[in-house]
Amino acid sequence: MTERKPPGVPFESWVDKQIRDAQRRGEFDRLPGAGEPLPAVTDAPYDELWWVKRKMAREGLVLLPPTLALRKEAEDALAAALAAPSERIVRKIITEVNAKIRDMMFKPPPGPPLGRKPYDVEQVVREWRERRAAAGTAEPGPQV
Repeated sequence: MTERKPPGVPFESWVDKQIRDAQRRGEFDRLPGAGEPLPAVTDAPYDELWWVKRKMAREGLVLLPPTLALRKEAEDALAAALAAPSERIVRKIITEVNAKIRDMMFKPPPGPPLGRKPYDVEQVVREWRERRAAAGTAEPGPQV
C-alpha cells in the first residue's frame, strides 16, 4: 500500500506520481495479458458492464430476478427429488420447494411472473417409484 496523499497536493498529480514510481520499480512488467487485447471484448458490441459480467461468470455468480431464480430452483429440486435415494428425501425436497413457490405466489416480487404452481408431492413420489422400479432399485413400501 502506498502512502496517503499529502494535503495540498492535487489528486491527479499525486496519482500520476504513484503510477510513475510503480513503473520505475517494474510493478507493471510481465503482468498477465500485457500487450494483448482484452478477450471477447473486441468480438462483441460494446457493453459498459462487460467486466462485471465476466467477473460474475468467473466467480460462478448468477443474478436473476427472484421469480426466475425460484423457477430454476424448482426445476433443480424436481430433478434432485427424482434422483433422491429415499421417499422421505423426495417428500422433503418437494415440500420445501412448494413452500417457496406458495410464498412467491401470494407475495409476488417485481419482475416476470413465476409461471409455476406447487408440485403434487404424491405425483412426484409416484414418478420417483416408477423410475426406481425401472432401474431395478425399488424401495420397500412408503416412508413418511
